[in-house]
Amino acid sequence: MQEKGSISIHTENIFPIIKKFLYSDHEIFLRELVSNAVDATQKLQSLARQGEFKGELGELKVRVTVDKEARKITVSDHGLGMSAEEIKKYINQIAFSGATEFVEKYKETDAQAKDQIIGQFGLGFYSAFMVAKEVEIWSKSHQEGTPTAHWTCDGSTEFTLEETEGEHAKAERGTDVVLHVADDSDEFLEEARLKGILTKYCKFLPVEIEFEGEVINQTKPIWTKQPAELTDEDYVNFYQELYPFSEPPLFWIHLNVDYPFNLTGILYFPKVKDELQLQRNKIQLYSRQVFITDEVKDVVPEFLMLLHGVIDSPDIPLNVSRSFLQADGAVRKINQYITKKVADKLAELFRKDREGYEQKWSDIGLFVKYGMLSDEKFYEKAKDFVLVQNVAGKAFTLPEYQEFVQANQQDKSEQTVVLYTTDAEAQHSFVQAAQDRGYDVLDLSGPLDSHFIGQMEQKLEKTTFKRVDADTVGKLIEKDDAPESVLSDDDKTRLTDVFKQAISNEQMHVQVEALSPQDAPVVITLPEFMRRMKDMQRTGGGGGMQMFGSLPDSYTVSVNANHPITQRVLGAEGEEGGKLARQAFDLALLAQGMLKGEALTAFVKRSADLLAAG
Repeated sequence: MQEKGSISIHTENIFPIIKKFLYSDHEIFLRELVSNAVDATQKLQSLARQGEFKGELGELKVRVTVDKEARKITVSDHGLGMSAEEIKKYINQIAFSGATEFVEKYKETDAQAKDQIIGQFGLGFYSAFMVAKEVEIWSKSHQEGTPTAHWTCDGSTEFTLEETEGEHAKAERGTDVVLHVADDSDEFLEEARLKGILTKYCKFLPVEIEFEGEVINQTKPIWTKQPAELTDEDYVNFYQELYPFSEPPLFWIHLNVDYPFNLTGILYFPKVKDELQLQRNKIQLYSRQVFITDEVKDVVPEFLMLLHGVIDSPDIPLNVSRSFLQADGAVRKINQYITKKVADKLAELFRKDREGYEQKWSDIGLFVKYGMLSDEKFYEKAKDFVLVQNVAGKAFTLPEYQEFVQANQQDKSEQTVVLYTTDAEAQHSFVQAAQDRGYDVLDLSGPLDSHFIGQMEQKLEKTTFKRVDADTVGKLIEKDDAPESVLSDDDKTRLTDVFKQAISNEQMHVQVEALSPQDAPVVITLPEFMRRMKDMQRTGGGGGMQMFGSLPDSYTVSVNANHPITQRVLGAEGEEGGKLARQAFDLALLAQGMLKGEALTAFVKRSADLLAAG
């Protein structure tokens, strides 16, 4: 006997909402139907384990087939099956008082309510109408003696449901969902398109999925296994399966927790070197082995978005279309757990294999510094294993380095001064000058180091950082035994005037200083705060730092009062003193890589003339 009826009361607008409002990405219809088939299969397995189903399980594959000529896609399972009464209960009764209430539920800010809509109301099945003009269900229950149920709906709220025997009945238990593909959905009749969808969403489902005679999934991916069952080769092979063209990972973290939330997965540290390769969306989120999204910014801390791998959790709340995460307390706990696990893994590597950890530092340093800058709890752990390296390549922890330089690099106010370079080659003369004084120089040339320096100055007591070319070497670390000038005040004034006239540049501020005779005759520096602001602005400092990036450079020209050349400048007659001053100034420009164009040409010619004159 055939039954006709309406799917629910007051739902005349439900299908347009499903098609246009809920599911913006039509391809997920296949994910939903295959997931339902897998659920039906697993429920049967569960009943069998509990002794409630005593029949033969047989082959439990889910099969997806396409008939292009007939314009049909079929998803078949050999699972629990449904009787006509169960179809009426689970398919027809979408429990809404109306479409308006449904939309309001979806728009609520309460993540839990939104999370429950698909599972509670069975809307996953109705995603089929995004691509189908008619959907049929042929289902035979696992309960003996139950006839085949046949349900048909054309996308309106009207349906037909009948029990059938004989030639049209299913021979075995299970469900076939048949989609009669709409005229505007031809793409889903192409085998390659369907296989691509299945590979994307169903690659790791726990029941075999067969498409056109080929099983497309692994039912037991390695994140579902215990670490003790796995070898390093297993982890590396899985990584290469996820990212076929990537270098092998540095190391990995196997996540496995069942309280206070369920979470499994594997996070890999890729090789990124010193470049801030923001290749995000490399972590895949699954829910019970169904691929959901690679937009995991709420689940994974910002600084770990550079990691690769898989996270699987049924406890992550999803919105009604399962495509976007909803931030709530559970997500925050998962976020904190992942942060802790990463910090613990790095600390373990540092403790167990300091040498190996140092070798990996050029790759992992970016993660560590990013984490310290963005997460206070991570900072508290990472401050014990973050490394800094000097220009000679020797690595130190922060406490080690403070102890290393404290005796020699304390200024007269007992501040420890950490000298650093952002480009050891370009700033070589300044690095050399500092080393000649017995000072050590750190290499802080990484993309986040300008921000890292600022954080270290806030966190480390009585410690300041100065770029090695930010001032004359004597002023970088001011001591009580600073040299005195051999020049009188009148000589200083006259020398200042000669250099100002020779330089003739308002951005160059001349001052005569008492430096060591071994220091350069002229040193050009950009004040530390200006350099730092510009560095931070270039790497995304934002806010008030933008103004410093656009300000004209304002340099200090320090003339060494105690250098022999200054005596020659003062003793020269006529234009000769100006030529010598300009030559000394150009040498300082050359040391900073600032001598270019016409000025460089004039310097070369002047140098040749001075050499010819003996």
